[in-house]
Amino acid sequence: MEEARNLKKKKKISAGQVISRIWIVVMLTAAIFPIYWMLNTSLKSQGEIYARIPTMIPQNITLEAYEYLLLETNFVSGLRNSLIISVFVSLFSILVAYPAAYSIARVRFKGRKFFSKVVLFTYLLPTSVLYIPLYMFVSSLKLSNNILGLMLIYPTFTLPYVAWILIPHIASIPLELEEAAKVDGCTRFGAMYRIVFPLALPGIVSTTIFAFAMCWGEYLYALVNISSREMQTFPLVLSALIYGDMPPWNELMAGAILACIPILIVYMISNSALVGGKMAGGVKQ
Repeated sequence: MEEARNLKKKKKISAGQVISRIWIVVMLTAAIFPIYWMLNTSLKSQGEIYARIPTMIPQNITLEAYEYLLLETNFVSGLRNSLIISVFVSLFSILVAYPAAYSIARVRFKGRKFFSKVVLFTYLLPTSVLYIPLYMFVSSLKLSNNILGLMLIYPTFTLPYVAWILIPHIASIPLELEEAAKVDGCTRFGAMYRIVFPLALPGIVSTTIFAFAMCWGEYLYALVNISSREMQTFPLVLSALIYGDMPPWNELMAGAILACIPILIVYMISNSALVGGKMAGGVKQ
């Protein structure tokens, strides 16, 4: 009887494992399929794209879309401009938001909850409300057609996001670690960067990546403030390809594939810093 029960349990477990693995495969397929379709479309000709019956695999693989983007448009300079803006704004956001988040999470002062709510409300403020004021501000500085203007504008939505996300990360770090450092003669400023910063590094890196991505694909602020060809970011370059009734989907998808590469590189470089568990054993239970 016991052997029969054990066999039934094994069958149930194995059936559950099979179902869970099938579900994982289905979800992975659903997640990866749009990327595959982008790559598939970028390797097709216009005639094949607009054929009545869509093809899952390109019948005649061609790199014309990539050649056109890289050689006959300003897509490369657009990628460069987007990269400069995204790197600067994401690093600047961490530089400013980390001390602010640390102060709200650790320092006890009057109005602490108020400032915490201000950060949240600023993050929730619709960006469309700020188009005209920020354009007027940048124009007054004579930076309305310059990537420096976008470097001033983008922190308005990255700074609140980064600060709000970092607050719970910093608050989750045991206060005893800082107190022990202060006993050993470490100042609050030293504890903030020598003790808390390394322990909060996974959260800092992840928010930096998200801030980078927010700037990388931003379109509307760039559209409002940039008009010259030399200063365009890559979303503006891709949008300029759309004209008439038949968009060049192969060129648009080729641009999307190329634009995904920097995000993947950033994630691969910072992947090791996303591993948590550095506090294990740091506080005696």
